[in-house]
Amino acid sequence: MPALSLLGRPSRLCNGVTRREVLRAGGLGLAGVTLPHLLQASETAPLGVPPTDKSFGRAKNVIFLYLAGGPPQHETFDPKPEAPVDVRGPFNPISTCIPGMQFCELLPRTARLADRMAVIRSLSTNDNTHSSSSYEVLTGYKYQGTNPRTIQPTDWPWFGSIVKRYRPSEVLPPLSTVWIPDIMRLNESVTPAGQTAGFMGAEFNPDRFVGDPSAAGYKVSGFDTQGVSPRELLRRQALLAGVEQSFASRGRGSDVQLYDRYQQQAFELLTSGRAQQAFAIDQEPAPVRERYGQNRWGQCVLLARRLVEAGVRLVHVQWPREPGDNAVDNPLWDTHAQNADRVEDVLCPMFDVGYSALLEDLDERGLLDETLVVAVGEFGRTPRINGNGGRDHWGPVFSCALAGAGISGGQVYGSSDRNGAYPASNRCQPNALTATIFHLLGLSHLSTFTDLEGREHKLTEGEPLFDLLGEQPATNSRTTPTGDIARVPPYDPSITLVEPGFSAEAPLKPFTSPSRPKGWRADPILSADGPAAFGVWHSQQEVLLGLPGGAGKVSKGAMAVVAQEVRSPFAGTYTLRVSLKGTGSDNPAALERFARPFRCRLEFFQFTHPEKSPSHRKVLASTEIQPDFAPAPDAPAQEFELTKEFLNPNPGGNFSFGLGLGIALVVEQTTAETLELPPESPEIALRLVNVSLTFTGKSRNDKVKV
Repeated sequence: MPALSLLGRPSRLCNGVTRREVLRAGGLGLAGVTLPHLLQASETAPLGVPPTDKSFGRAKNVIFLYLAGGPPQHETFDPKPEAPVDVRGPFNPISTCIPGMQFCELLPRTARLADRMAVIRSLSTNDNTHSSSSYEVLTGYKYQGTNPRTIQPTDWPWFGSIVKRYRPSEVLPPLSTVWIPDIMRLNESVTPAGQTAGFMGAEFNPDRFVGDPSAAGYKVSGFDTQGVSPRELLRRQALLAGVEQSFASRGRGSDVQLYDRYQQQAFELLTSGRAQQAFAIDQEPAPVRERYGQNRWGQCVLLARRLVEAGVRLVHVQWPREPGDNAVDNPLWDTHAQNADRVEDVLCPMFDVGYSALLEDLDERGLLDETLVVAVGEFGRTPRINGNGGRDHWGPVFSCALAGAGISGGQVYGSSDRNGAYPASNRCQPNALTATIFHLLGLSHLSTFTDLEGREHKLTEGEPLFDLLGEQPATNSRTTPTGDIARVPPYDPSITLVEPGFSAEAPLKPFTSPSRPKGWRADPILSADGPAAFGVWHSQQEVLLGLPGGAGKVSKGAMAVVAQEVRSPFAGTYTLRVSLKGTGSDNPAALERFARPFRCRLEFFQFTHPEKSPSHRKVLASTEIQPDFAPAPDAPAQEFELTKEFLNPNPGGNFSFGLGLGIALVVEQTTAETLELPPESPEIALRLVNVSLTFTGKSRNDKVKV
């Protein structure tokens, strides 16, 4: 195993080995010198570290939360309440527990833990491209190749590969660095550079475990021995070793030696009860799993805690893709459209619940002092909101949060300008972030390492952010946080409609109401005591559309509409189902008077105005339905449905819902003349009993592997 050397100094490492001796060993390790000894932090600060710094080597573990897609700084850690409305967005800042430090109101749980966090508000790559900006964040180096959307053996190593090589787990060496729950993918499964060991060699790639720990029966397939006992596995390993021994004298190339190491690690994993136990997330108590959020990302964060607790050195949690979010205009945190809706309905609730649960859980278990937690994306979002309500790529400035081992919490490093567009102070490049991680793990930022060809490279060009490091919080001052946890309920991936039913606690709102909070909108809404001939009204747990009874006029084209915005729509197939019952008179003439002029239909529609009023909608699909207005008293409700597949007809392009997708039930007067209703007209209406909306996401090509 190669050893680190200190750049430009012939002095000895902490165990007395000189840099020249390390290099003379050919990068293959030193007899009698173990890797932990080579990396053990000295009692005095290493070269380039302030003498007062006590944080070198403080972290035993790292949990790296990668918020892929690029989180908006405005709706997370750097709100701009004084900026114009098309910059600040619709959300307000809240006070954290640290005086003067504010987060967006969508992070109320996180705001309560600000005393344990150091927030960087001036991180910058000046790169607006996912692949190359993420490469810089994950390696600490600018991309120098020809195509950052492809992985090449000449790529700079992912920072975790350096950790795997020089700070392997002392408890679970085969699982030093784990990457869950999927590889990093761009649209159509493009796997960009920066997520492998690159020129360091495939041996130091992260150990990836693809899967969904929130799914029932989650298991890591690599541990499935299909009934073979550990003793039998060891017997087979010994047999294989005996067979191969006869070939040993013929010499082994580097590829064969690498295969041997992989094979040994595979056997160690399969026979390690500790490794299997670490992935057994189903053994967590139900309240703990609920605490992290019953969704894929929340359960991955919980799994990360289990892994570091078991001895894994570094866990990279990739923000997972959701069903159908491939080839759309707002996947992951990449909110080119409906930014406010995505962060409010899905992204911030997932992050706020899972992140706060992780910090609290680590603290309660005595692990936070030795576990560094980093939360960062590849860049931020544009200051100005675009025509689809989204924010686009923005590398000039974005935010990052650090907590745990060696971090002096309760402080902000750097700042952005009043619009959150550019650094205003202490511009920070990603190499400072990677240097800080290395430093806290006990790897000097002035060290060098060798590649497969024996060439020497700097570990990093950056310097640790010493201002953020310390054994105590940056301030002892505290204040009461103002965030409302009820404002941001935990994310439930099964919910497609915020209000599927009709309760008195969630009354119908007019079309002119603001788009949030989401829920049922109706027009025209009839009051219990107001005269009206035609519209929508609420009765107990149902909604009625039609004629309330009495005199009036209903002109041609008049519509009674009840509608709701779909939560976080993606590409795939939606099925809208409604349960309806007619309510009306026994008078056939009265029923005919309603059935003849009125038509009923179900709709999928797209909002066409930023106010998101169903008055301004573009119908994407509809079907006419014919309910029975004179059912028997004990007749069940009738079921009707509308199914629509939303996919881009042009392969390679993104499907766009623009300002959002909605559903509607419409009753329309379609005759040529105005309908005259006499005073004795009875109530004749549709009773909307139940609504459900199911979604099946567009399938994704998973053939691309790393």
